[in-house]
Amino acid sequence: MGAIDSLDALRARYRAPGERARRKVIERLDVHCRTFIAHAPFLVIGTAAADGGPGDVSPRGDRPGFVHVVDDRTILIPDRPGNNRLDTLTNILENPEVSAIFMIPGFEETLRLNGRASLTDDPALLEDLAMGGKPALIAIRVAVREAYIHCNRALRRARLWDEASKPDRGILPGGGRMVHEMAGLAGDPEEADRTYNEGTRKLY
Repeated sequence: MGAIDSLDALRARYRAPGERARRKVIERLDVHCRTFIAHAPFLVIGTAAADGGPGDVSPRGDRPGFVHVVDDRTILIPDRPGNNRLDTLTNILENPEVSAIFMIPGFEETLRLNGRASLTDDPALLEDLAMGGKPALIAIRVAVREAYIHCNRALRRARLWDEASKPDRGILPGGGRMVHEMAGLAGDPEEADRTYNEGTRKLY
């Protein structure tokens, strides 16, 4: 009851997209896309397993310009030390279709890309992507198929960059403690939080 199970039923809930929405998707990285990527210190990349299993949405962040634009259809995203689960990278090996959304602090618009990804360990490329004096571990090469600016309503509704909208950090414990308790690990949660904080201070 109340299930939406057809495109017609879905479309009946929404107005038809306007001309701007229909035509905004381009097949290359124009000057606006390039400028956005050059100033974005943060992106989220989405991947999916080939068998239709759980997908992965993973944050990537560094100094502005950490993602390199090779040409108007290709970008390189560096991969740096993390939790070593390799969810994103494993999915790319199985299913190269990826999506990414780029954010610039203070900007309410975002840049969205869709394309096909591959992995490279070319030493020269990894050195070009170095930060903190250390080359990237792997580079994700994305052949861009679609690029477009996403409207600002979501970030405006969220008041994402509004200092007054930030909740008190005390509403949740530290990341180490949350992982420790969610995973049901033995030992002192406070010590787990201290270890987590010490480990994540090392960025590269």
